Amino acid sequence: MILATIDSEREPELRRLLASMNREPGSLDPLNSLVPFPRLERLHFARFVILDDKTLNDIKVYGLPRVDYPTYLAFLGDVDGPADAFLIELAKVAGDGLRRIFSHCKEYQPEVDLRGWLKTQSVSPGANYINWVGRTVLQVGQEETLRRSIESFIQKNSPSLRAMSPPEVRNTLQQFVAAERQAGRITLTPDEPTPLGWQLRNILNLVGLPVLVLIFLPLLLLYLPFFLIQLRRRERSDPQIAPRVSPAHADLLASLEDHDVTNQFSAMGSLKPGMFRRVTITIVLAVIDYTARHIFNRGRLARVSTIHFARWVFLDRGRRVIFLSNYDGSLEGYMDDFINKVSFGLNVVFSNGIGYPRTNWLLCDGAKDEQTFKDFLRRHQLPTQIWYNAHPGLTALDRKRNSLIRDGLEQTSMPNSEIEEWLRLF
Repeated sequence: MILATIDSEREPELRRLLASMNREPGSLDPLNSLVPFPRLERLHFARFVILDDKTLNDIKVYGLPRVDYPTYLAFLGDVDGPADAFLIELAKVAGDGLRRIFSHCKEYQPEVDLRGWLKTQSVSPGANYINWVGRTVLQVGQEETLRRSIESFIQKNSPSLRAMSPPEVRNTLQQFVAAERQAGRITLTPDEPTPLGWQLRNILNLVGLPVLVLIFLPLLLLYLPFFLIQLRRRERSDPQIAPRVSPAHADLLASLEDHDVTNQFSAMGSLKPGMFRRVTITIVLAVIDYTARHIFNRGRLARVSTIHFARWVFLDRGRRVIFLSNYDGSLEGYMDDFINKVSFGLNVVFSNGIGYPRTNWLLCDGAKDEQTFKDFLRRHQLPTQIWYNAHPGLTALDRKRNSLIRDGLEQTSMPNSEIEEWLRLF
């Protein structure tokens, strides 16, 4: 994530420039002259979004003055491999376009080294979620080509395949794929080896957090009663701010959505004042980041399987948070998925923001007040000016299915029951 402060006098010009990258609102022109996203071979999703928070007056319910935070321009990329390697590729492929875009920001100077500047403006997330750790852009594309080729072969040869046993069908498909690979029409690149440095950092993270918790566990248990008392006192007194969203704002957001089976989501807001909420959400996001890294890294965030990537990022010295995700289906379905399956997860994170529907012991109620929660979320949602998806039309479940197809082909042997289950993927 690259973050820069927009020069307010040049914001209208920046908005027009970003709009020129779209064929229509919400639909990127991949051949735009500024940032040719398809040439960035390790990029899954990307967006430019102007962080213009319309809820800054909400702080006044606490008797505190409004803070006029800067309006930022954020660029986000969900990429394979190290961020530094991507920044080198980004500056090489889209350097001129990025200079034009970021020239509308106060921090940018024409004479600076672009790659170095992008790195300086990078912001790390408080928590990060990846649907399937290790699945690359290259793999997604190749496995989709594989599936389409096999399905086309099955359709053309359906009568003869129906006469075969499941093992014979699988063997025939294996022979077909081998011939297609030999002819160069199908490519299945082996996985790149995981860098040793990443493995060591991952092991250190896996072990380090539990060790820290064990070290501080006596103090945490001593503090727990005081935490619960403070929590309930705040839950009873914190105001709820969730008016119905204006039709104009709702229409603008709707115009940017449902151009594909996958959508983007960007929302931001201010944390409730005081260190209690700031420390609480910092700990909560650390736990989310840990579990997403080591537990929920194979197709699901808890019970939700429709999210490709998501991140939570602190802004303005931890006073505000922005949440960004790429998800399958409609926004209504996305919100219902969370409300019905992991409403407690929504509560522990978003209840630390000003105006959230009232929770009970942090986990209960809150998002269960469905319409109020949806109004709260929609009110904090930002229009995303530019959004890129490297593989339109492919849901997270499609990608999982394609990987299972490949796995079934590459296994040396499979029992009949597994072969029959594998053939149902087509």
